[in-house]
Amino acid sequence: MPFSRALVPVAPTGPDALTSAMAGIGMKFAATPAQDPNIEDTLLFGSLEAMENHDLRVLALLVTWFGVHAPWVNADRLTKIVAAQDSPRVRALWSALARWQGRDRRFARLARIYGAERIDLLAVGTDFQVRRHSEDPRFETSPLRVPANVLRDRAADVEQPAELSCHHHAYRCRVMIGPTYRADMWAAVEDDPTLSATALAHKTYGSFATAWRVRRDFAILAGAESRQRRFRSRRGAE
Repeated sequence: MPFSRALVPVAPTGPDALTSAMAGIGMKFAATPAQDPNIEDTLLFGSLEAMENHDLRVLALLVTWFGVHAPWVNADRLTKIVAAQDSPRVRALWSALARWQGRDRRFARLARIYGAERIDLLAVGTDFQVRRHSEDPRFETSPLRVPANVLRDRAADVEQPAELSCHHHAYRCRVMIGPTYRADMWAAVEDDPTLSATALAHKTYGSFATAWRVRRDFAILAGAESRQRRFRSRRGAE
């Protein structure tokens, strides 16, 4: 059977699961963090909750998180899964966030994902709030119009890279390798060396070819480490 690459994630079952996933990628909610949730899946479903259900607390943490951790987001995958969404509000949000991070050219396609008229974040009162407080500078000239007093922006609301690297395995591998499918695959195969190339690709949304190479390289290093241990053991016995 030919390999069929996964793309669109399955939504978490219930708000508690989403909150745990967001806590698992370093957003400081009062919830038990999920273990190593997929970063782009969590960002997507967090943005759906924020924009479609008008949850400004989720949106505030998501925007602050993105400002800190954007360099380690897999921009290719995030662009693809946002492009699959029908919600204009979600697409406008991610276009705005990508423009905010415009110095990172990896987000150039995401910045162009929404090209219609500007959308007001608030259902009512945006004109009044903008006249009174001006616009949030992170969203100025973007597809999303956000008054400056609406979204709290505190660095203490999210974990910093060194903190998140301590408990999120894939994030730590992204820091070492880069924000790629390969980094996620390396973390997954370290967690479970029995994963086949097909299972590894499906688990991380990557290609079979990349998964096969990661399996090969992991086996090479595992063999090298085994030989080193035997060599050190012989040296110690002499």
